[in-house]
Amino acid sequence: MRYGLKLSQQAPIDEYRAVWRVADESGFDHVWNMDHFATIGGEPDGDIFDAWALLAAMAEATTRVRIGCMVTGNTYRHPGVLAKIATTVDHLSAGRLEFGLGAAWAEYEHTMFGLEFGTAGERLDRLEEACQIIRSLWTQPRTTFSGAHYQVQDAVAEPKPVQSPYPPIWIGGSGRKRTLRITALYADAWNATGVEPAEFAELSGVLDAHCGDVGRDPAAIRRTMQLRLGDDPADILARVEEFAAVGADDIIVITRPGSAEAQANAVAELLPRLRSIG
Repeated sequence: MRYGLKLSQQAPIDEYRAVWRVADESGFDHVWNMDHFATIGGEPDGDIFDAWALLAAMAEATTRVRIGCMVTGNTYRHPGVLAKIATTVDHLSAGRLEFGLGAAWAEYEHTMFGLEFGTAGERLDRLEEACQIIRSLWTQPRTTFSGAHYQVQDAVAEPKPVQSPYPPIWIGGSGRKRTLRITALYADAWNATGVEPAEFAELSGVLDAHCGDVGRDPAAIRRTMQLRLGDDPADILARVEEFAAVGADDIIVITRPGSAEAQANAVAELLPRLRSIG
């Protein structure tokens, strides 16, 4: 199993640097941020930073650990722009980028900037089109695409990413009909959050079925889970055991702004015991 740390953009810059340092020096496999333009989980007017600017900084501030956004809101950036930004971060990190992508859900962030929100189905349509465009831009000399939401005409995208054929794509979400089918078609990893082990196992089975439908080996897609730390960091051990038992390959531990460095260090102390699980 692989283990990562996550800190959202709702924290001071020095706290990000501290968590990145712990992840890089303590042997974690990956370290993550999130992608929002307004704070979530309360009032929207708190301090929050840009995900991809932070990822570029993360690429320079670390040397070993893999880095990523859990997950990028597809509707916030045109797929061509996002592909270029991600390629830049992949080069800055010498090929350590994990590319997380989701359909986006925060309506307020769209409304305040005049971004199209649409229905959940429309956002999933856009996610699927974006996956096709980004993969083509990363692998083909020229890309032309005409979809319901995006049009790309004879587009060039140089240089290509360091990683070949491209950075691993992580799709986040639990929608059984569309999200998991898009995952089966385009992703290298599936990420879940806010579910219990039984539901995680059930969703993983749905993903397996979609893989069968599209001719994909289910073993080619890693199953990953985000977990929040409680008051006692050692409690994470039992939670990880539960998810390992139902097939989780990666665990991302979410640290809280304000105490993130201490929490990251506490999980780092548990890392040898976590490595023995699964």
